[in-house]
Amino acid sequence: MRTKKGTITSAKMTGTVTVTVNRSIFHKLYKKRFARSKKFLADTGTFTDLAAGDTVVITECRPLSKRKCFRITEVVARAPRVSEIKEEAVIEKTIHREKKQHDAGEKKAVSPARP
Repeated sequence: MRTKKGTITSAKMTGTVTVTVNRSIFHKLYKKRFARSKKFLADTGTFTDLAAGDTVVITECRPLSKRKCFRITEVVARAPRVSEIKEEAVIEKTIHREKKQHDAGEKKAVSPARP
């Protein structure tokens, strides 16, 4: 069975994702490497929380539909989700706010009073 490693580009269908697999080819005449990509439809199987940007490993299987002949076997890396980014932004904001308040309190105690 063939296995390929790629990135999910679309997860809008139910039970199916589009995986883009990149590979590099060596040109015989020009002796240069260049990139080629191909899109495969893959069945999600038991994986439910898949989104665009996730890196996955797909394995060839029997034809599941006209264009779908691969299944996702492993999730290698997950792309950061919007909710995670928002949470990190809120945490960063509160940390910086605490630092500013802490720094402002020190400045008031150190600076001499002006007439």
